[in-house]
Amino acid sequence: MSQASRPGRDGTAILLLVLLALAWGLSWPAVRIILDEVPPWTLRVLGYANGAIFMFAVVRLQGRTARLPFGPVYAHVVVSALLNILGFGVITTFAQLNAMTARVVIVSYSMPVWASLMAWLILGERLDARSVVGLILCVAGLAVLVYPVAAAGVPMGLLLALAAALSWAAGTIYVKWARIPGDRIVITAWQLAISFLVTAAGVAAFEGIPQLWPLSWPVIAALAFHGPVGTGIAYFLWFSIVGRLPAATASLGSLCVPVVGILSSILLLGERPDAADAVGFTLIFAAAATVLLPPTLRS
Repeated sequence: MSQASRPGRDGTAILLLVLLALAWGLSWPAVRIILDEVPPWTLRVLGYANGAIFMFAVVRLQGRTARLPFGPVYAHVVVSALLNILGFGVITTFAQLNAMTARVVIVSYSMPVWASLMAWLILGERLDARSVVGLILCVAGLAVLVYPVAAAGVPMGLLLALAAALSWAAGTIYVKWARIPGDRIVITAWQLAISFLVTAAGVAAFEGIPQLWPLSWPVIAALAFHGPVGTGIAYFLWFSIVGRLPAATASLGSLCVPVVGILSSILLLGERPDAADAVGFTLIFAAAATVLLPPTLRS
């Protein structure tokens, strides 16, 4: 294989990775804009509906079968959907109602640190030096973020963001343990469909019949972005990237998402993080990078 054709030098994959970081990163301020006029359960049911429809359309257009393999895979898909997609999405939505979006973004992306800790506790994987360093940096970053906010009362938004990170981490460990067989695109489509059904029940239980009119133009634009692009197209981009790039490059790309999320929250929402926020962001980002990136990239 020539240098130009190696996966790590695939220019198309790099472009897709940039687009993915923009899609997922810009979804954070989009969600906050939507929450000004749309209740949280309704917001999520719309996003998951868009995502499920888009992914099943991809399955159909690519000639894949939408059926899952017979056996316990059904239970595994449900549990992973509840932890990875539903839990993370719903909890971060409520977190954004109670805290600055930039803070919610960075705390949520402490997930790799908690996943490494859970892998040690649950799967018996070795907790190496970089994982320990990452955990120390993460705890220090959380302390810097939480302490000034806690002075005014319980920092509910940051606690919810931490719960979202733990849910995402638990889902990651569960998938690793379950080793779910089958087509990843089909599995993701079903995970989004399951999340849609649960959030639809949440709408019925907590919000009643959705009232989606009148809405302001910024909210309409944010909805148009968050559902089709931030949920549906983003997952398609991710699976288009899988197999094109080495794990190290993909990991580096995933670290771009919180950067885009924080910068776009500052630009689009007018948020103004203070010095403590900057220190906390840096520590947690460094913690995630320490755990997520392989040694060859960190040296």
